Amino acid sequence: MAQDWPSFDVERDSPTFATLHYASQLLGKVRIANAAWANHGWHLTLRPDSTGLATLPTACPGGRSFTLGVDLCQHGIALNVSDGTRDLLPFVDGQSIADLHAGFIAMLDRHDLPSRFNGRPNEIPDAPPFADDHAPRRYNPVSAEVLRSALAVVVPVFETFRAGFVGKGSPVQFYWGSFDLAVTRFSGRPAPQHPGGIPGLPDRITREAYSHEESSAGFWPGGATAAEPIFYSYAYPEPADFREASVVPDAASFDANLAEYTLPYEAVRSAADPAAELMGFLQSTYDLAANLQHWDREALEREPVAP
Repeated sequence: MAQDWPSFDVERDSPTFATLHYASQLLGKVRIANAAWANHGWHLTLRPDSTGLATLPTACPGGRSFTLGVDLCQHGIALNVSDGTRDLLPFVDGQSIADLHAGFIAMLDRHDLPSRFNGRPNEIPDAPPFADDHAPRRYNPVSAEVLRSALAVVVPVFETFRAGFVGKGSPVQFYWGSFDLAVTRFSGRPAPQHPGGIPGLPDRITREAYSHEESSAGFWPGGATAAEPIFYSYAYPEPADFREASVVPDAASFDANLAEYTLPYEAVRSAADPAAELMGFLQSTYDLAANLQHWDREALEREPVAP
């Protein structure tokens, strides 16, 4: 229902989302250092869960495994170990990223878990290493709850959209580098080499991520960069005439700076049926990309299977 979709306030929420962006990167860095590489880096992403976002299980010496989560209910970085151990590193209003980083390492060390990882943020322009970022950061539980409740209504729409595709497709996942939820469909054909050049992201990672022809859609709530939350959709490689097409709903448009179609979250939230409004955007932008790129849609698609 429309009333289930929370309202964002950039001035109120952005400082908290910036803190959560950095916190999520700490989790992802541990995965990079301790998990075998999967195609497109999908082993590194966070997955939405009932309390926020969490890593996939990570194996460690002694036959144990552990998960790390950004817990938006208990308001901290949550640790769950296969031996039953639980721990929580609280988010504290006014705490620096350096303090959060130090507390995170101490929590891992306390439970004899791997704690060595690359200490420099990704995809955040001009960001110092975590250990050197001593500026006080804000954390507002109200903003955290807005993000949690937004994910709770957005993720099921993305999952239904994902269910209509039987070709190669990503899970519905959260990228901690850019701090956004995304789902991607693939035609099965290789793509031209990506030029790279994404700040804070090695070109070899970008090129592997975009190694195959794709149509991708997502939800960006803002993060280290303060901005109004949006939904987006793009195609790689971008086909001719992609930018000039018409998609739904009317509030959607092509953003030349981002090179993708965008739809304000608020336009979805204020619609009579937000889920249908969002599904229309996901489907129409995918239809555009798949048709212009001449995908074998009969072989790749199906009607979503209901629970």
